[in-house]
Amino acid sequence: MDRAQIFALIAGAVMITAICRRKGWPAPLVLVAAGLVVSAIPGVPEYDIDPELILEFVLPPLLFSAARSSSYQDMRRSLNSIVRLGVGLVVVSAVAVAFVAWALVPELPFAAALVLGAVVAPPDAVAATAVGRKLGLPRRLMTVLSGESLINDATSLTLYKVALAGVASGAWAWSAGLETFALAVLVGVSLGLVIGGVVHALRLRFDDSVVSSTVALLTPFACYWGAEHLGGSGVLAVVAAGLYLGHTAPRAGYATRLVQDPIWETLDLLLESFTFALIGVQLPWLIADVRASNEGLRPALVLAVAVFGTVLLVRPLYVFATTWVDNLRLPGSHRETSDSLSVKESAVVSWAGMRGVVTLAAAAAIPAVADATDFPDRATLQLVAYSIAIGTLLLQGLSLPWLIRLLGVRSEDAVRDRAQEAQLRMATGRAAQQVIEERRRRWEPTLGAARATVLTRGLAEGIARRERATVVMLDPTIASDEDLAKVSTDRSRALQDLRRDVVAAQRAVLIEERDAGHVDEVVIRQVLRELDLEDESLDAAPINRI
Repeated sequence: MDRAQIFALIAGAVMITAICRRKGWPAPLVLVAAGLVVSAIPGVPEYDIDPELILEFVLPPLLFSAARSSSYQDMRRSLNSIVRLGVGLVVVSAVAVAFVAWALVPELPFAAALVLGAVVAPPDAVAATAVGRKLGLPRRLMTVLSGESLINDATSLTLYKVALAGVASGAWAWSAGLETFALAVLVGVSLGLVIGGVVHALRLRFDDSVVSSTVALLTPFACYWGAEHLGGSGVLAVVAAGLYLGHTAPRAGYATRLVQDPIWETLDLLLESFTFALIGVQLPWLIADVRASNEGLRPALVLAVAVFGTVLLVRPLYVFATTWVDNLRLPGSHRETSDSLSVKESAVVSWAGMRGVVTLAAAAAIPAVADATDFPDRATLQLVAYSIAIGTLLLQGLSLPWLIRLLGVRSEDAVRDRAQEAQLRMATGRAAQQVIEERRRRWEPTLGAARATVLTRGLAEGIARRERATVVMLDPTIASDEDLAKVSTDRSRALQDLRRDVVAAQRAVLIEERDAGHVDEVVIRQVLRELDLEDESLDAAPINRI
């Protein structure tokens, strides 16, 4: 592919996504439709991109970004639902689709049919959570959807790897598949945690947000390629590292958090826009390949309809048949019995099965050749996978808001969040008072009891007040900017150091409250960002103007 053509596709996809975000339109559907329109223009070339590039360069950063922004605390609390959907439902869906494809296309090897099942099994929670935020779904429901999306990506792509190995070997054995799966899980998770630990140690040692962000951008690729080289699951390695680094992020420097969040949001938009647009421009050529194949287009369409019906039917049947799992107390689960999903919430989960970028990228990455032989019915399997992704986005994605309104599923998290935020601010306020009181006792011998008391009282009454007001409270004789400029640098630095210590103490309280499970991660992150901005303002303020 010519570089100019790739750049034109990316630039056009980003522009369309920007318009969709502004208008509130579903960007994935619009991008696919726009790609179809562009592909019909005379002279537009076929976008023939190595499928391995999609799997190795697009998926790792997308999965890592989703993992690092997820709440480990909330996922642990909802472990039952996430495991039963993210692991059990994926396996059931993949096997069901494989048997349907195998029955309709008898000459298709079961391993190749399982490749199709693994590709179409994982729903993408991006569209569902976007709708949920807009309509105010309960946070536990949002956690289940996002947690399922994170875990099912790892499950499906690990199963995808096992099925590809079966296609390459020409034989399928359940025992060999289970061994490969177990090895992929063990190596992938272990390596991801090791790399995550090393990266966390590095970002603590080097207080440089640019270096830390660069290392973070390299991390998902190191996890993916390293695990794949060792025979493990690169996807699980990426997810494990992302969850670990996201959970330990509050212990890193404030600048790292402030810099990295917009970087990952930008990268997500870029990669997702590119993937959906690429599928749109490739679809006509894929249809032409299917028509030219021995099977023809009609059997592929019949298979697509059958698989589409299978994925629509299996999900609600499985969700309602396994609700009892939520009442089990799995090891490591901190979920309350009363926090189980209701019937209405289960109905929403059942219909939130839109396939997305993982399905499209995995389908595009199906190799043309497996072990020196042509991959059986590759074009047909890709067309079916694309059809499932587009069909579920159209049907479920467009009707999900209507279903949520019909069932009246609403969140009461806002009231609880306000109560938790008040509780958290009281705790951080007490931590600030302790630091200020300790510093007042330390300053008394040099500043005198009166001035030390006035200074610390001013900080205690309003930590966020401007530096000039604090200094004026310290010395009432300061009446002008010229006088303010004459305040000693040593005293100014002491004030700044005190405010930094206060922020550090408050941040430590946030981590303690989060680890104890007293406050939801959403509230923690909101207050943490305020403290990060306070730290940034302290570093930006000139010493001699405090």
